[in-house]
Amino acid sequence: MTEHFTGNGYSGLAPQKGWPGRNAKFLRHRIVPAMFRKMGGTILEPVLTAPEADRVRITWIGHASFFLQFAGNSVVVDPNWAKWHGPVKRQRQPGLRLRDVPEVDLVLVTHAHFDHLHKPSLKVLQASEGIVVPMGSASLVRKLGFSAIHEMKIWDELDIRGMNIIHTPCHHWGARYVHDTHRDYGGYIVKAGGKSVFHCGDSTYFDGFTEIGKRHDIDIALMPIGAYESPSGRDVHMNPEQAVRAFADLGAKVLIPMHYGTFPLGNEALHEPVERLLTEADRLGISEKILIPEEGVGIEW
Repeated sequence: MTEHFTGNGYSGLAPQKGWPGRNAKFLRHRIVPAMFRKMGGTILEPVLTAPEADRVRITWIGHASFFLQFAGNSVVVDPNWAKWHGPVKRQRQPGLRLRDVPEVDLVLVTHAHFDHLHKPSLKVLQASEGIVVPMGSASLVRKLGFSAIHEMKIWDELDIRGMNIIHTPCHHWGARYVHDTHRDYGGYIVKAGGKSVFHCGDSTYFDGFTEIGKRHDIDIALMPIGAYESPSGRDVHMNPEQAVRAFADLGAKVLIPMHYGTFPLGNEALHEPVERLLTEADRLGISEKILIPEEGVGIEW
């Protein structure tokens, strides 16, 4: 990886050998049992007061959805309050009620997949400065009521109301269906009030994490750790050990995991990602750098 790294890693859409058997297992052992399981978790009231200067409050809503509050700014990333995605039932309540989330400065969407760009949630949220999407996805959000749409290419930067937003690369794909592979995908770094938060988006492990860390200092990394036992067999999501490796490549100070436990999207058990994450962190002697969130509970750092 050189300092001239500019692009994403495209995973491709073709399934790997053995996908019928993996999908049968997924349907039998993950999807069908989840349909009849009562949602866990508790819906809480958001803390509406701003954190102190030089601090950030991070509230995990569930899946890849976060409410980020800085001393003078706030954003929501990948908002998703869906109870179902087709036959996939949500297993944990959203940590906050959608209508309890106050107007924020910006909404950020990492890519066009239905579990990240959830139109019904986006229609309800209010953002004074509009919505940020990867290049090629503006058409998907044009009729959702936002005052402005900011399309970003990889490494683009956007400065709004004292915030600096950087669109970062990942190894994934951005098509919402099958034919629209032109849509970009990635993560974001949000810098405000003396803090920097990196939301990875969806990604498998790739050497771009080193480049991201070289370009930008990161305080808190929000890293996906679930859906790694993909029924398709494609290499599209990190496992917990890879997430720890990526965290080290970034040089970030704190890791907060995401993209696990909310929707059954892989053949791994719902409880497995956090267990593996904590085991790996303990093995490497970095347990104090891992913060496990509870939905709806703000973590201040």
